[in-house]
Amino acid sequence: MEIERKFKISKLPDNLEQYEKREIKQGYLCTQPVVRIRKSNENYILTYKNKLNYNQEHAVINEEVELPLTKEAFEHLLSKVDYSVIEKTRYLIPLSQEHIAEFDVFHGKLSGLMFVEVEFSSEKDAIDFIKPDWFGKDVSNDKRYRNSYLVSVSSFEELHLDIEE
Repeated sequence: MEIERKFKISKLPDNLEQYEKREIKQGYLCTQPVVRIRKSNENYILTYKNKLNYNQEHAVINEEVELPLTKEAFEHLLSKVDYSVIEKTRYLIPLSQEHIAEFDVFHGKLSGLMFVEVEFSSEKDAIDFIKPDWFGKDVSNDKRYRNSYLVSVSSFEELHLDIEE
């Protein structure tokens, strides 16, 4: 199970280059339920996500299954994705012993979009989370911050995001 919250960025974290990063390329074979393929550096993954009937009030909660893919299988499936492919750099920023901020900086048609997500061990953990000062507004339930939605837009401007929100 995946339990996560997403946040806008109120200011960029210091010294991004010091953190581990992943260059990600991903596409969606289906968005309801989510069937995603992802290249993360040199790892290739097929992911299935389904919301089922979980309470989504405090965090986004999905059943999630990840399976490894070969590079050849990824490239074959890439030609079959719906909409477009997302490209982003993900910085892994330790927050505490239990939490890591996954700070995504998007490229290409979504250049200018940045947000951060944190995964939790339980819904209580998600509710009790105290965000760092560089986190902005919680956008966990705003579809414009779901990667499965982002593949369907043609540009960052199409999202109509108020940076000052």
